[in-house]
Amino acid sequence: VASASSDKILLLFYISYLTSINSLHNPNVLQNGVRALMLDTYDFKGDVWLCHSSGGKCNDFTAFEPALDTFKEIEAFLSANPSEIVTLILEDYVNAPNGLTNVFNASGLQKYWFPVSKMPQNGQDWPLVSDMVTSNQRLLVFTSARSKQVTEGIAYQWNFMVENNYGDDGMDAGECSNRAESAPLNDKTKSLVLMNYFPSVPVKLTACLQHNKGLTDMASTCYSAAGNRWANFIAVDYYKRSEGGGAFQATDLLNGMLLCGCQDVKACQQGSSVVCSA
Repeated sequence: VASASSDKILLLFYISYLTSINSLHNPNVLQNGVRALMLDTYDFKGDVWLCHSSGGKCNDFTAFEPALDTFKEIEAFLSANPSEIVTLILEDYVNAPNGLTNVFNASGLQKYWFPVSKMPQNGQDWPLVSDMVTSNQRLLVFTSARSKQVTEGIAYQWNFMVENNYGDDGMDAGECSNRAESAPLNDKTKSLVLMNYFPSVPVKLTACLQHNKGLTDMASTCYSAAGNRWANFIAVDYYKRSEGGGAFQATDLLNGMLLCGCQDVKACQQGSSVVCSA
C-alpha cells in the first residue's frame, strides 16, 4: 500500500482491502494490509455486537464478539501508526439510541473521528491524506442507516459512495452494475467507488484463481461503468490467497492509476503525478 503521507493525492486515501468479520479473529489484520473493514453491527445482549445476520437478528451462533473489543484493536492500531487511515463501513442494525456512539466513545476512537461536516458534498475532492494525518482525523465511519447521519453524526454510506453488486452477481465478466442500495456507478455526486469481487458462497480454494486475472479485469470493467473512475476500495474474500499477484497486484494497479496514471504504484515517480518509471 502506498505511503499515506503524499500531498499529491486529492482523494481521501489510497486503496484499502476490505475484509469481513470472519477475518477479525486475527488481531493483526490491520497490520496485514487491510485499511478498511466491513462490519455487521447488531443489538445483542444489551450491547452492540459484531454478528452475521440470521433472519435479520443476531443470536448465539452468529454472534462474533462485542463491537467494543474490535474497536479497541482499531484504536490500538491507529495509536501505534500515526500516519495511517482506517475506514469502517457498517451494515448497521443497531437500534439502541446512541448505541454506536457509546461504543466509539468507550473505545477511544472518537479522538480520530473524521466529521461528516468535512466530507465533500456532490462529488467534490476529499482532503489530502497529509491534512488528515496532521489533524489526526484518521478514522472514517460510514453507516447503512440513513438516520444515523443526523442523530449520531455517522456518515450515511450512500450519500458518499457507489458500489457494484456483491456475490455472484458482481463477478460476471464484463459486467459491473450497482447494487440496489447504491446510486448508479457513474453518479459522480458520490465521490467514492467500492468494488466487490467475491462469490455468494466463499470458497478458500478457489479464491486463488479469482484473485488472479479476474480481479484486475473487473477493476477495468468497473472503471468504465463508474464514469472512468478507479475504485477506492476493493472487497474480496481471503485477500492473501492468489496464484499470481492477486489482490495485492490489483491494489498496486488501482493505487498507481489513482496516484499518477501508471499501471503500478511502484512506477510512480516521487514528486510527480504524471511520470511513470520503466
